[in-house]
Amino acid sequence: VTLVDETIGAQLILSYTIYNERPVITRNARLVNTSNQELRIEKIASMQLDLTKHDYDVISVPGQYALERQPERQELRRGITEFSSRRNSSSHHMNPFVALVDKNTDEFQGNALGVLLVYSGNHQFTLEKDQIDQIRLITGINDYNFEWVLEPGKDFQTPEAIMGFSQCGLNGMSQVFHKLLRDRVARGKYQYADRPIVINNWEATFFDFDDKKLDQIIDEAKPLGIEMFVLDDGWFGHRNDDNSSLGDWFVNQDKLTGGLKRVADRTHEHCMKFGLWFEPEMISVDSKLYKEHPDYALHEPNRGMTLSRNQLVLDFSRKEVVDNIYNQMCLILDKVPLDYIKWDFNRNLTEVFSSAADAEHQGEVSHRYVLGLYDLMERLVTRYPNILFEGCSGGGGRFDAGILYYMPQSWPSDDTDAVERLKIQYGTSLTYPISSMTAHVSVSPNQQTGRSTSFKMRGDVAMSGVFGYELDLADLTEEDRQMVKEQIKFYKAHRHLIQYGDFIRLESPFDSNTVAWEFVSPDKSEALLFMFKQLHTNRFEINNTKMAGLDPTIDYHDEMTDKTYGGDELMNVGLFRDPTHTGDFTSEVHYFKGK
Repeated sequence: VTLVDETIGAQLILSYTIYNERPVITRNARLVNTSNQELRIEKIASMQLDLTKHDYDVISVPGQYALERQPERQELRRGITEFSSRRNSSSHHMNPFVALVDKNTDEFQGNALGVLLVYSGNHQFTLEKDQIDQIRLITGINDYNFEWVLEPGKDFQTPEAIMGFSQCGLNGMSQVFHKLLRDRVARGKYQYADRPIVINNWEATFFDFDDKKLDQIIDEAKPLGIEMFVLDDGWFGHRNDDNSSLGDWFVNQDKLTGGLKRVADRTHEHCMKFGLWFEPEMISVDSKLYKEHPDYALHEPNRGMTLSRNQLVLDFSRKEVVDNIYNQMCLILDKVPLDYIKWDFNRNLTEVFSSAADAEHQGEVSHRYVLGLYDLMERLVTRYPNILFEGCSGGGGRFDAGILYYMPQSWPSDDTDAVERLKIQYGTSLTYPISSMTAHVSVSPNQQTGRSTSFKMRGDVAMSGVFGYELDLADLTEEDRQMVKEQIKFYKAHRHLIQYGDFIRLESPFDSNTVAWEFVSPDKSEALLFMFKQLHTNRFEINNTKMAGLDPTIDYHDEMTDKTYGGDELMNVGLFRDPTHTGDFTSEVHYFKGK
């Protein structure tokens, strides 16, 4: 749809995609300056949606560091309601998604209309309910500190907004988004590939490692069935803590005397894949790059520079800065046989001012930063199509559909506590598919919360995503090692069902002491049920979990208990939890095969 403003000389092109087989409409807008003078854009939205009088609730997914995407539901009242990020990323604090739902909508029934912005920077969702209860929803780039100078003959492209609808409640809406994001946003070699089981050295060594320590981890990982070893922070520059070397992407020879290729080769000799940590968008004050190019850091002239996590942010609005990091990374990637990259982004942007832009164009810097980031990612995934990229931002601070286009999986949170992860993974699944959500078993007591949970509980929660381990294998008891082998064997047997089956939320950690979710194959021939109990109570309770999405006409054999149930029985009566399970933080897993 092309709209023409003859007064100022501009065209606004509204592009819609209406899917034939999906309850999905996407929209974006492109403004073209057809005049002979520059235009100044102060606000431009990707989508505007007007709805007639109706009583809606609105669901958003706010959060914080280590507690991301915690769904909130509220009545949509008259006036203006806004959900947004001004942190120059999609943020830990407000994911770029909202849903309008009927009052009676729950996980299984009622209308649910979700709107997701495919963007990784400042975003804004504005809902206005007027005096006669009409509703207008507008979403796009946040207009806070945004201004764009559009020269004659130039155009400005907004991010795309996705609208997904279901009459079958929030689970129905989630499956609409899960399938669309898997099929039409994620891409490349790993779009539908079974993702490898990872061990990361971070919690085993932190910055204190050398060739010998890494070799020990590799030697211990292979017999357990682990498929990939990832070398985390500290391998580059002269980095021995988080005060140095970001921006200097060359090997720390004091730690890795044989170089990265030796570590990669040893890992591959053990028939495992090799991965590496990068934080390409950041720079340290003591780095060689900063000493040569201090103007490469975002900063306001004649004012102090804000360090966060002891680092500054590179000015990715400038092509020469992006080119520098791209060339440095290629020098590593061309020589070291890598299978995986963990891409971190550990602080938000402050002093969003570019030394390469004049005063007129400073309002463009935030959005140009995101475009520079996407440019770097596009060049890398194109040049290295066999590398699996994983996104991370202090955990889940940039878990969005924009990143998913380049990286088919991301780290949802630095909080690896299994009980907290029940909520984090539950909330994340409202929009994002399980194949995009990595989840690792970590130590107990947990480093973030101090809570102690069983190895089984930690494993069952982590196996509900893209599975891996985040601990020191040398500290495992023989009993723990045996459990790791059993967990890996089980996950490998059911990995494809978990990562690409239909995910259905059954019991919410926000509403109940019990939590349950399941994975069902598209043909309904198999299902995997996970059930969790948070706190034990001596109050006698009959706990039965009703499953969903099964074929009511066939029988399902529970391979864990050797019992058979009708599909209609599992959905209408449910599966009774084992009453002999005592203690806090317990879990059960049942695999059903249709007969």
